[in-house]
Amino acid sequence: EVQFAESRGGLVQSGGSLKLSCAASGFALKNYAMSWYRQAPGKERELVAAISNGGAATRYADSVKGRFSISRDNAKSTVYLQMNSLKPEDTAVYYCNAGYYSAYFDYWGQGTQVTVSS
Repeated sequence: EVQFAESRGGLVQSGGSLKLSCAASGFALKNYAMSWYRQAPGKERELVAAISNGGAATRYADSVKGRFSISRDNAKSTVYLQMNSLKPEDTAVYYCNAGYYSAYFDYWGQGTQVTVSS
């Protein structure tokens, strides 16, 4: 059974930083590209960042380029999202999934709420 367990997000001030982690199970994470998504109230879920299975390639949404960094530890079956220079518009529920251009699994975890105050 595929499962994603996102770490607790939190409330941070504008300009602050936060690091999210996602522990994946039920599949061999090392064989899959992984990605982070987010969904803000009233908006569709959007891809934020993705990383290839070996970690050599990454891609980011234009809105987070230069501020967010995705990484992975295949030995721990965990994917990370380092978020710096946070803005109020980064406020959303963040999710992880497999895939590089789109979500590979239909299953989604509970996600984690990130709130950035101005």
